[in-house]
Amino acid sequence: MLRKAITLFAAIFIAAGAGFISTAYAQGKTYYWISHGSPADPVWTYFLAGAKLWAEDTGNKVNTSFHNGDVPAQQEAVRAAISAGAAGIVTTSPDPGSLVQVVKEANAAKIPIINFNTPDPQAGFNAYVGGDNKTFGHNWAQYLVDKKLVKSGDFVWMPVEVPGATYGVQEEEGISSVFKPLNITWEITDSTLDQAEIITRMSDYLTANRTKIKAIIGLGDLVTGSIKRVFDQVGVKPGEIPVVGWGNSPDTTQEVLTGYVNAAQWQDPQATSYMALSMAAMAASKIPPGFNIITGALYEKDKAEIYDKILSSK
Repeated sequence: MLRKAITLFAAIFIAAGAGFISTAYAQGKTYYWISHGSPADPVWTYFLAGAKLWAEDTGNKVNTSFHNGDVPAQQEAVRAAISAGAAGIVTTSPDPGSLVQVVKEANAAKIPIINFNTPDPQAGFNAYVGGDNKTFGHNWAQYLVDKKLVKSGDFVWMPVEVPGATYGVQEEEGISSVFKPLNITWEITDSTLDQAEIITRMSDYLTANRTKIKAIIGLGDLVTGSIKRVFDQVGVKPGEIPVVGWGNSPDTTQEVLTGYVNAAQWQDPQATSYMALSMAAMAASKIPPGFNIITGALYEKDKAEIYDKILSSK
């Protein structure tokens, strides 16, 4: 199904202007928020905060769960939500095509199911809220090329927490569209979801391959947020190796401000969860969402303080 995409702020304005807030947010209903991520990943605390705030604001209950990249567990969580008669479900996509069947089951049960954070066009979700990972990947690669930080024949290292997961696959697709025609090569390495292990693996890889790495693209928030600690451990100075990637954590906003990371991607994590649940509530009130909401902005040092303040607020 073709849907129009609108920006986050336009979505909020439209929602308020349409007056669906008072009718769609009927109190006392139970929604399910299901993530492929890890509660140990700092960015997911912000996604989770958006879901909790939505529950407080609307008086509805939101059951939340993390599945650490375990696809069968996430599939069963969606099925459990369907069996429980959820008013609506919002879920990320752990792997491309992995939720096609359970989404069909939600559709058959007439339960709205909204995709957020990581899109999967193969599945019949009612709508999507979040970033366009393919575009993000393209923009990271194009940034490095446009800024003359990489050139034909160079090698770029791309650490990721979960190899093969939707977000990294889609990001690589966008990166490939820029790098392949320029004969720029790259390698994606497994860094895991454990912070200590990430630092160890990244430090070991950088030590072994330092002379050939011309730039780094962090395909996830945990790896990009670990750049300073890895560089300091290996003895790489800020700016010595160009870095772009995700930027939804205070670690990364500080890395941009101090020159360890050149540019980072903001995805509006709290707002993404909030709007995904809002769309589920809207659909539950028989107002079909005819659009997706696309979030995100690539920021450099001059804008990093804006996001640092957002992420540091209590």
